[in-house]
Amino acid sequence: MSGMSVQQMDVRKPLFRRWLGILFEVARLPSGMVGLFLVGAHLFFAIFSPWLAPYDYKALDSGLILGLPTAEHWLGTDHLGRDVLSRMMLGGREALLVCAMAIPITMIWGGLTGVYLGLRGGWADEVVMRLVDAFLALPGILPLMVFVAVLGNGNEVLTPTLAFFFGIPVIRVARAATHDVVARDFVLASRARGHSRLSIMRRELLPNVFDVLMVEGAMRLSWMLLTFSSLSFLGFGVSPPTPDWGQSISEARVYMSLAPWGVLGPMIALSTLIIGVNLTADALAKTLGIDRSKKAVV
Repeated sequence: MSGMSVQQMDVRKPLFRRWLGILFEVARLPSGMVGLFLVGAHLFFAIFSPWLAPYDYKALDSGLILGLPTAEHWLGTDHLGRDVLSRMMLGGREALLVCAMAIPITMIWGGLTGVYLGLRGGWADEVVMRLVDAFLALPGILPLMVFVAVLGNGNEVLTPTLAFFFGIPVIRVARAATHDVVARDFVLASRARGHSRLSIMRRELLPNVFDVLMVEGAMRLSWMLLTFSSLSFLGFGVSPPTPDWGQSISEARVYMSLAPWGVLGPMIALSTLIIGVNLTADALAKTLGIDRSKKAVV
């Protein structure tokens, strides 16, 4: 890739090869290297922690309640005598699983809707964007809590709920990116040739806004992970005894003056994952030449 930017790569290359090249470019940046390392480490523990965790996350020991860190329990034990390290290692599995399923749905429905509105314009665009504005005026987590309280907190509910609500702001981003492309000559030529809107979206618009959507998806992932943990902290996410960082922080905060490691462990784990995703997203934006400070068109 010497002397050639990612944007100049042959668009005819298979998608996998193109994104593999982008991944290497991201890894060459210091922020990208750190971000990919942190994300990779969390993925590793999410996959292999059931075999790596030193203790069963459900195992209770009344003789070790709020135990100090020792050679046997490196991060001590919680208020039920469970090993904090084991629960911390397993605490990101549910969040990563749900968000990994939800983020593609988020980007597909939000991205396609935004691109279509940016191309179509007119009254439908105005109506939908005013609805988007109304939604964005609400406190972010409030409608999520209402849905989860009514429908339940299983993964089969959390995944589509997160995907739906996080897809709404993506509409605005996709629409703004489409406005930057829709007035170009190749789109005008497609319209003049009588191509349908779906054909113009597929052949002209989506390839030109794909990079913007990928960066937006990486940023939405960090917010989604944080929101998932916030729901668990508030009692609307993962149900006990399944380990989750947000739930662990909520349970341990009452005993923080006696056993701070119960809060610090999952807090550090969640923070490093969010930092890793954000650093990777920033490096991806730099690699693709995406200006994330650009404001969306209203």
